[in-house]
Amino acid sequence: MSDIPAPPPLPLSWAHESLLRNARLGSGLVLMAFVVLHLGNHALNLISLETAESARRLFVMIWRSPLGTILLYGSALIHVTLTLYALYRRRTLAMPLREWAQLVLGLAIPLLIAEHVVGTRIMHSMFGVQDSYEYVVRSLWVAAPAGGVKQAVALVVIWAHGCLGLYFWLRYRNWYARAAPWLLILAVLLPVLALLGFAHAGQTVAAMQPSPMRLEASVAAQLAATKEEIDRAIYLAFAIVVATVLGARLLRDQIERRNLVEIRYGDGVTVRVPRGYSVLDASRLGGIHHYSVCGGRGRCSTCRVRVVEGLSEQPKPTPVEAATLGRIHAESDVRLACQLRPVGSLTVAPLLRPQPQQEMPAETAVAEPGHEKVVAVMFCDMRHFTEFADQRLPFDVVFLLNRYFGIIGSAVEKAGGRLDKFIGDGAMVLFGLETPPGEACRQAITAATNIIEGVNRLSDDLAAELRTSIKVAIGIHVGQTIVGTIGYGATMGVTAIGDAVNIGSRLEAAAKELDADIVISEAAAKLSGFDFSRFQSREIEIRGRARPLRVLVVPRGVRVPLGAAKR
Repeated sequence: MSDIPAPPPLPLSWAHESLLRNARLGSGLVLMAFVVLHLGNHALNLISLETAESARRLFVMIWRSPLGTILLYGSALIHVTLTLYALYRRRTLAMPLREWAQLVLGLAIPLLIAEHVVGTRIMHSMFGVQDSYEYVVRSLWVAAPAGGVKQAVALVVIWAHGCLGLYFWLRYRNWYARAAPWLLILAVLLPVLALLGFAHAGQTVAAMQPSPMRLEASVAAQLAATKEEIDRAIYLAFAIVVATVLGARLLRDQIERRNLVEIRYGDGVTVRVPRGYSVLDASRLGGIHHYSVCGGRGRCSTCRVRVVEGLSEQPKPTPVEAATLGRIHAESDVRLACQLRPVGSLTVAPLLRPQPQQEMPAETAVAEPGHEKVVAVMFCDMRHFTEFADQRLPFDVVFLLNRYFGIIGSAVEKAGGRLDKFIGDGAMVLFGLETPPGEACRQAITAATNIIEGVNRLSDDLAAELRTSIKVAIGIHVGQTIVGTIGYGATMGVTAIGDAVNIGSRLEAAAKELDADIVISEAAAKLSGFDFSRFQSREIEIRGRARPLRVLVVPRGVRVPLGAAKR
């Protein structure tokens, strides 16, 4: 398996950042689970108030149990604390609009739901108030309609904040593009049904006779006054905390501004920032377009810059930065703009400059940033096609190619692969964009076998017309690649590049040289779990590799056994 390079180990110094990131993600997922169940409970009001109330009892049993309480309120405390901590750590508030939206929505949530939490959970725990659906809906929609509107707004804000967080977390997953339409339907449908259910419950309760008062008027008035005091205390406490964070930021900035550093860009723009600001912060403050796919966490290299002058005065790369730069084999004068915090003036030149929007064609697709992925690559090519084409009319050539490409496309789709591109009379196919490497190799071998059988049938069908047989050569390899959207305008699409792709192409050429149906790398054969023991093993030279690559050769006319794979 040495042909699949292992990813570099994570530096120990990533532990702190990783812990904070995982704590924020984990707490957010707990809160999102609570919100999804809560909105689903609201939607049941479309059936009846009684149905929603029955579901609410189960909901309360889960989230008001000791474990549920610790999980819910602990997650809320962790999430809010880490949000405020992230706000403090930001050197500049200049950020993309979507990040601003997530931050503002997140800070608005405690203000929007404080009264509701106090009126339900706190009043129930402290005074035994039975916060049934009828009680809550009557207090919001009937007694104080403004409260109902406020809760509807809170619902939308909470849901939007949660969906943004999930989007930032999932957007670069391999399966996200396929799942995105269904997730969008859910993201729109659930809050709409919840709001309709809440409104329907309001109409139902308004038409009902009020339940017998269980509390005397004086006691009810006292509880209302107590609730208002708690509400005010929560608002005041939250305002003090936010003001403290903003004040701490202001104090820090004032101290840092006493010692500014100058960052000069290659196009003549100069930005002065306090020490402690990163080069990426300076770019944002100066209105300079600067790539940063990972959001400034040092997890990608798209923000990298070449330090033209002043590098010797700067701090050495942190382990996080060094690991990322090491993975791309960056030169010694290349640094990550999000991680380099200058202590002295310097001149930089961003290495990846965003293309101005006006220069992009209207049909350009949204690019998926590159990420590393182990995939199985298959190259398929028709033998002696040039000689055949020279002796046929153009119509006949196109007819044959379309039949041939149809066989390839059908086999690839059935096996679960992605047809990357046709190259003349050849094709490049990717497997494993959404599956593990072992399954990807099995898919590639299955597709190759079906292509060979389909081409043989096509050759038999057209034998009288062609007066020759159609033969294909297939190469299969598995390895680490860079997967991303590459191209221009309407031709942009997800593809893979890297040594594994080059080796796959070389194996297809080797299949031609050996007059074989398939040449597959030993790594791909082993990962597939299929039995290749009866096939010849040999080594072939690969340009750019210090050692030969061991491959297995499937002779022409011999079928690969596709029985139960060894998992």
